[in-house]
Amino acid sequence: MDEVEIPQYFLCPISLMIMKDPVTTVTGMTYDRESIEMWLLTGVEEAMTTTCPVTKQNLPRDIELLTPNHMLRRIIQAWCIANASKGIDTIPTPKYPLNKSHILRLVRQVNNDKLCVEALRKIDVLVIENNEKNKKSLEEVGAIKAMVPFIVKSYKERKLINGLEEALRIFHLVWSSTIENIQLVKENHDLIEAISWILKSDMTKTQVVIKTQAMMVLKNVTEVSSSNLLSGLNPEFFQDIVNTLRKKSEHHISQQATKGALQVLINACPWGRNKHKIIESGAIFELIELELGNTEKRVSELVLCVLAHLCTLADGRAELLKHAGGLSVVAKRTLRVSSSTDDCAIQIFGSISRCSATKEVLMEMLRVGVVSKLCMVIQASCGDYLKKKAMEILKTHSNVWSDSPCIQVYLLTRYPGQ
Repeated sequence: MDEVEIPQYFLCPISLMIMKDPVTTVTGMTYDRESIEMWLLTGVEEAMTTTCPVTKQNLPRDIELLTPNHMLRRIIQAWCIANASKGIDTIPTPKYPLNKSHILRLVRQVNNDKLCVEALRKIDVLVIENNEKNKKSLEEVGAIKAMVPFIVKSYKERKLINGLEEALRIFHLVWSSTIENIQLVKENHDLIEAISWILKSDMTKTQVVIKTQAMMVLKNVTEVSSSNLLSGLNPEFFQDIVNTLRKKSEHHISQQATKGALQVLINACPWGRNKHKIIESGAIFELIELELGNTEKRVSELVLCVLAHLCTLADGRAELLKHAGGLSVVAKRTLRVSSSTDDCAIQIFGSISRCSATKEVLMEMLRVGVVSKLCMVIQASCGDYLKKKAMEILKTHSNVWSDSPCIQVYLLTRYPGQ
């Protein structure tokens, strides 16, 4: 590198490095795109202009006014290739973000029956490229507002229309919790109905990706939905969610969609009689079955969070105790996954200890390792509040568990004031 003389006009005046994507400003100076965009973004946010680093003239902050200098880029690329043997890195041709007017035109075409499918495919390509500028532009021109009626249209026509997969993916990847987007979906019962219909539709193996995308949209929507919409969800809605978690389903959705479904249940749990509806849908059995075969940390955290919510109800505790692996799988996850999982596990054990502690249940807790895990929590580097909860459970039922070899006297007397 030191032996090669780099032409001065190849260097960015700001970074003093070879320009990978030279662009020219309205002042006539050329800079590397990354450097000048960073320059334009710094300074007083309210000001419409800044100054050109070289000429000191006023320079608009609008990055869309930067013009790619294709000729210079090609010259630099050719020079880099010619000098590659001397240690000069070659420079790939950059992918340019589309201007906002072109993106707006594509979004408007989504409302045209003849142009919508092709427009959705083009927008989908922009999103999949993971170009943040394209995503931001799509958000600013109202892409979410265009996707919602298209998704609902599929439900009203009762068919998986062409472009649905793309519309769902665009919604999920472009989504952000802006005021406009929240207002659009927080009371949108038609959108919820549409997604529910998609989730229970019969699909081929090649179409099952549509269910995955639908679940991710549902996760986005339920995170900002109103309490009125969430409390009014019907039992069939939860049955559709639980069906996607069923291990023996004909088509398996992705792990991402599994986590999305669990998050939807968590979002819905606090409202109305949703916990009852979720329990009645057979969720607890499916959650335990899912966790028994699970190896991913985040899935464990979400499963135990849902179980902790549901075990606040008598029916939820009864369903967990009915499953032969219910207590066992919660005990096994304790102290092995994360602090949030430990918190949920102790909540579950506490609910059962306070409200469902028959002698048979207490002996089962001892047999499957719940009691030994509670002892370990007291000795582990957990939060004091978890240790206190574990100690309370052990003390409450010490008469039943006192003969167990895993109960040491000092564990029951170590914190006599608690």
